[in-house]
Amino acid sequence: MFDVIIIGAGVSGIFAAHALAAANKSVLMIDKGKPLNERNCPLDKGEACDCTACAKYVGFGGLGKSEGKYNYTNDFGGDLETKVGYNHALQLMDEVDDILCSYGAGQAAMYSTVNPSLARRASEAGFDVLATRTRHLGSALSNEVLQAMFEDLERCISFLFETEVSLIRQHAEGFELTIAGRDPIFTKKLIISTGRSGTEWWSGQCKALGISQQLARLDIGLRFEMSGGQLDAILQDQFETKLRFEWEGLSATTYCMNPSGRVIRKFQDGLVMADGQNYREQAEGTANLNFTLFVPSYFSTLEEADSLARQIIGGINRGGDRIVAQRLGDLQQSRGTSESSGASNRIKPTLKADWGNLIQELPDSYIRISLSFIDAMERLLGIPVDEDTVVYGVDAKFYAPMLDTTEDFESRIANLYVIGDCSGITHSLSQAAASGLHTGKRLALA
Repeated sequence: MFDVIIIGAGVSGIFAAHALAAANKSVLMIDKGKPLNERNCPLDKGEACDCTACAKYVGFGGLGKSEGKYNYTNDFGGDLETKVGYNHALQLMDEVDDILCSYGAGQAAMYSTVNPSLARRASEAGFDVLATRTRHLGSALSNEVLQAMFEDLERCISFLFETEVSLIRQHAEGFELTIAGRDPIFTKKLIISTGRSGTEWWSGQCKALGISQQLARLDIGLRFEMSGGQLDAILQDQFETKLRFEWEGLSATTYCMNPSGRVIRKFQDGLVMADGQNYREQAEGTANLNFTLFVPSYFSTLEEADSLARQIIGGINRGGDRIVAQRLGDLQQSRGTSESSGASNRIKPTLKADWGNLIQELPDSYIRISLSFIDAMERLLGIPVDEDTVVYGVDAKFYAPMLDTTEDFESRIANLYVIGDCSGITHSLSQAAASGLHTGKRLALA
């Protein structure tokens, strides 16, 4: 019998394991994906994908494998402070950064988006500025850091990769895990850290265990690609900023701002979206800047959230990888962008997409708040936003439903802990890692 079994090898599980290994606890980590050095996606090579577990999202490191962007803040990225307190949440994130740096993350400099002058000007234009300290590792360094952490953990704990737990049962001394083709495995305490990618599996386990899930969230938004100098008046010496805009009862927030970056296709849950890629992930930068303007919606069940995503995004995809692009000027005039008009656009899109009319693809509320956001942005910048800005439909961010847990992320079932993004509390690498570190430290003392 293990002291602790961790299901899910994303950053929350990794940091929980790090704390438990330091206390010499017997730990087993199980993940349906592969070790980090085997996580290769065929789509990146232009090959067909028939993987049972997507290497982009599942396996050691989880989403931390992608860009390794750690935002150390309570302003966004989750609600960790509601569990552990405002200051302790920040302290935990500082500890996460210290651990990352001990494995080489310090090669990427920390930067801050705190700017009081910008905050005042933004407020006058109708925005809130969400500030953070950020350490952006980039894919290459993130993989180096995670691999070093894996090699350290491998000396202290056990791993089972390409393994899926089919059933969790309460046992007299803890929990019994059923895995096809293996004898049952027993543990005193169980940590679930399967992230958003494991939502469907975890929802099934919740039903079997009698755990009720709460509100589910879905963010959908347009991705804007504009000339690289368009936001100079607000970025100045900063790499990026995050703005929140309120309009007629709706909220919209900029996300994943990429100066000199490009727009790429993102494949998730059978859907294809327009995502942003930082210039650090490329051989060279571009002349453009891109970001998504996300509008969150809340649903009573995960099924309702997924249904809307399939309706909107699946409708745009048309059974393939279709993404629609439109000139901002055309969107403002409620007219579509033709192929000939798009071909002569001064701002050259970095993603090949179908020119069209987003008004025909999206519910009206997403269009109206986006155009109101652009109006407010022009007030903040003091100049017009270029009408040749390219607008893509759509990007999306998926969340697991929230659960009722204690401050240590213990569920209503004693000794069963739910951490990271699958808890519905954290929505970022930094807060997910901090939740894992917090719970791991508490269990290390038990």
